[in-house]
Order: sequence, then structure tokens, then C-alpha cells
Amino acid sequence: MTTTTLLRAGLALALALPAAAFAADVPQSFTATYQVLKDGGPLGEATITLKPAGSGQFEYSNETKGTSGLAAMLGANVSETSRFTWAGQVPQAVSYHYEMQAAIKSKTRNLTVQGRNVQVQDNKKSFSYPAVPGMVERNTLPLALGVALRSGRKEVALPVAVKQEVENQTFKVSATEKVSVPAGSFDAVRVDRTDADRGFNAWYVPSKYPVPVKLAQKDGGDLTMELVKFEGK
Repeated sequence: MTTTTLLRAGLALALALPAAAFAADVPQSFTATYQVLKDGGPLGEATITLKPAGSGQFEYSNETKGTSGLAAMLGANVSETSRFTWAGQVPQAVSYHYEMQAAIKSKTRNLTVQGRNVQVQDNKKSFSYPAVPGMVERNTLPLALGVALRSGRKEVALPVAVKQEVENQTFKVSATEKVSVPAGSFDAVRVDRTDADRGFNAWYVPSKYPVPVKLAQKDGGDLTMELVKFEGK
């Protein structure tokens, strides 16, 4: 899919109906708690929160704290905060802030959509590239997939704003599998990324939750998130 095709599709989505028209079809607020594992062992806990932020925007945050092993010893904490607007059923990016703090290392990244451009500040490096309507970023990507699955989609293509460009990422439902996590046992659909071998797998129960009950990612380490508790709409 070309950038031009994505631009037209995203623009059509944004103009077809105002975001408020889908207010009943998209989540408005919730809190989800996860346990985080690395290589199968406990690493920390994550809390994901969605809430209205005013002016038609929503805030989606992911706070991860190291509670075991080396992560606890180093005081490693990661904070991700996104602002977005619902463009139809897509959490269209407005801004994204990433911060990682540890005793021996820190890192920040800020992404802001300014008109037709995306501005990124990654530590001391700056990047700029064209924005695409209907574009999400890495923090809100699992939410975008969950909402798409809830509407019956089996394959999902999303423009995702990363550090230096917009990536055209594709995902599909590959199987239905029994998954056991602290929140319970579920017959979940497994979603795999199909445009690149990035080791991304997520298990969803679309009828119950807009976020995955389990997520596994090998890019940057063998990390797994398992749902402990979900509260909200």
C-alpha cells in the first residue's frame, strides 16, 4: 500500500463522520493492569489508562515499573503518554512522550503532529516527516488493533509514526487459542504482525476488552505482558 493510498484512505475516514459519531463504539475510559515478564520471569508491572483530556482529545498512558531482578535494582521505570483524537474508530495521533529512567541510563522521545508534519525529538536528535491522516504511534497501536477487532476485522493495516518515518504495518488474526493469565482463562484470538518479522503477537478477547489480555514482543528483548485486572467501559 503506497503512502498516497494511505493518505486518501485516512482522509476519507477522517471526513466520513465526526469522531463524536462513534462515541458509543470506541472506549472512553479504562484502567488495565498487567504483569510484565522477561524471558518468562517476573520483571515488573504496567498500568495502562485511557481518559478524556478535553477539546475532543484523549490521553492514553502506560506506566511500567521494574519490581523484580535487575530492573528493580536499577530503579528502571518507563512512562509513555499519548494524546489522540478518535478519527472514526482509529486513535489518530496528536502527540507521544516516552521516558525511560534507570540508575545507569535515561532516554526520552517526543513526537508531535504539527499540521501536516510529524516532529520527533529523540534524546538530542531531531527528525521531521509528513503526517498521514489516521496515523497512530507505537503506544496506541495495541488499542487501535483491539477496536478494529471488536468491529469484526480479521486483517488490519495501520500507518504507524515511528522515529524517522511512517511505517505501513499490517496485522491479521492467525488463530483462536486458549490463554491463561492472572485475569482468567480466555478463548482469545491471536494477532500477528505480517509485514515484517518483528516477533509481535497479541491475544485479544474483543467482546470483553479493547486491549490485549496478553502481548509478546521480541524486538528489544523477550518481553510479555499479561492482564491482571481491567476496570472501565
